Amino acid sequence: MELRQREHIDAVVELTTRSVPPQALLQQHDAVIRSSWQRCVHEHGLDPTRMQEARILPWGELREHQERLEDFTQIARHGLTALYQQVAGTGYVVLLTDAQGVTVDYLGDPNSGVSLRRAGLYLGAEWTETHAGTCAVGTALATGEALTVHQADHFDATHIPLTCTAAPVFDSSGRLNAILDISALVSPGPKASQQLALQLVKIYAHHIENAQFARAHRDDWILKLNAAPAFVDVNPDYLIALDARGRIVGHNHRARQMLEAELGLPAADPQGESPLLGRTFESLFDARFDALGQYLYARPSEQRVVTLARSGDALFLGAVPPIERIASASRSEAPAAAIPAPLAALSGGDAALQRQLQRAARLVDSPINLLIHGETGSGKEYFAKALHAASARSRRPFIAVNCAAIPETLIESELFGHLPGSFSGAGSKAKRGLIQESDGGTLFLDEIGDMPRELQSRLLRVLAEREVLAIGASRAVPVDIRVISATHHPLERLVREGRFREDLYYRLNGALFALPPLRERGDLDWLMRKLLGESVALSPAARERLHAHRWPGNLRELRNVLEYARAVCEGGRIEAHDLPDGFGGEGAQPAAPPLQHVHPNDPHHLPPEGMLLMQYLRAASWNLSAVARQLGISRMTLYRRMARLGIQSPNRRDVGEG
Repeated sequence: MELRQREHIDAVVELTTRSVPPQALLQQHDAVIRSSWQRCVHEHGLDPTRMQEARILPWGELREHQERLEDFTQIARHGLTALYQQVAGTGYVVLLTDAQGVTVDYLGDPNSGVSLRRAGLYLGAEWTETHAGTCAVGTALATGEALTVHQADHFDATHIPLTCTAAPVFDSSGRLNAILDISALVSPGPKASQQLALQLVKIYAHHIENAQFARAHRDDWILKLNAAPAFVDVNPDYLIALDARGRIVGHNHRARQMLEAELGLPAADPQGESPLLGRTFESLFDARFDALGQYLYARPSEQRVVTLARSGDALFLGAVPPIERIASASRSEAPAAAIPAPLAALSGGDAALQRQLQRAARLVDSPINLLIHGETGSGKEYFAKALHAASARSRRPFIAVNCAAIPETLIESELFGHLPGSFSGAGSKAKRGLIQESDGGTLFLDEIGDMPRELQSRLLRVLAEREVLAIGASRAVPVDIRVISATHHPLERLVREGRFREDLYYRLNGALFALPPLRERGDLDWLMRKLLGESVALSPAARERLHAHRWPGNLRELRNVLEYARAVCEGGRIEAHDLPDGFGGEGAQPAAPPLQHVHPNDPHHLPPEGMLLMQYLRAASWNLSAVARQLGISRMTLYRRMARLGIQSPNRRDVGEG
């Protein structure tokens, strides 16, 4: 134990056990720190003489914490990145913890990874007063206030080299939701050196809180308020959400503090629900809820003045109506939101595919990972490329990896890259892996079900920590990627058989798209026109044979057949005899065999396409006519699809077929 640590332990003991601590100690540590030390000893039962290393949660426990906060961390990630850019190169790391003090997201210098992990400034570290004693995260959780815990302010002598500054992030109901923290292994001695750090953390915690608020209250009236008209629309201090009756259903933390002071309410427990929820707009402001139209952005901001009902203080107000209300008002005048052109180009009007494209249009810029299921050749890569082209990442790389085509001995180096000489045959030059090549863009993992299981854990780590470690490297490199995966395998069955990691499956399956096989699509004529162009026509006999074919090879087979026919036809017209030998006849490749029969109430062995169909069938009480209408297909097509998937109606006769 070092001398400085022994002296620190003596100071903590004196301050927490003596009825009148020495004046020097009282001056050295402010009231917040002294109160925290008292809690550590008298409430949490911590021993100041016992020095404890930082606790890093095992991977399984960390994932539980991350999953509970996953939607929020997706929103907060931009704020973390922006804050880290402000302090990068100065020795700070940025941590985001949940309300239990567990670090669920982290940005730091990869060169210092070992030291940061040992100090607990790392993903999975637990920082609560009950475990770590006085620390920025734990004390911010206990008090609900932003603060700096600098060096000897820490309770545990293990942590006195650190300086840590944290600010709470509240949800719109007033509960403490997370902690934003920046910390450093070393820093100047005076605590005043961390004033700028404290201001930065407060600012970015406010930004994250406001972003979460905007996402949560898209369907409510949002009031933006500021004391200055120039800032009310671009950087409001206060945000309040109102329901259709004009009652408060949410607010940001600054609005809560302002309104509690206005109403003379005592400061509430940071872990409890806000006492402001349910209060009416008229009880707080000297204005009527039904007159909010006067405060829309169409009027100049300096004319949008509202006064607080009790104090009479003036604020400038910008009112934003619910998105649904805006949509309803314009629905009769404007068509539904268009599908982005890259996605729209995939369909000629097939109803099942059109619904998938409409879902995809809403998710093009979502941070969640996407999984595409479909038979071989059904257009999974085209679908993925269209999602990328329609997104904000379209100017960044689209990297496609066929997990089934790369030899198992090479797939690790292809994905993760390698350093010179890191394995036999690695060569004398370093190689960037495909994951790093896709930084800023989209990584498309085709046939993900064929990825070797030992590499699945490495991919999972990339997705969870957003960094990639090359073969032979000692430090990871951060990556910003959106992952789209595709497979023709029923992945859930592979999970049950132990051939695919369950945690990776749920990480990849943020949203599932099931592409219909070509034999079930209703836009075959459109596809053929698109592939042939205007210069080549189809004779009626050729068209009939093409429509009668089962297309086991799907779009890939269609393209090959049409390219062959175009090459051999004469006069720009494809006749039936121009189609490949054996096409559509006895020598044609048979359709894929139906899956093993399963009881309709036990869909566990079905592929994703079958599980989606089961949902429709059960919701319609097995009324096949109703399901066919919902899917936009004929009953015969539905019968064929059910037979192929091994689904049978539990009714002896199809009741309600009509």
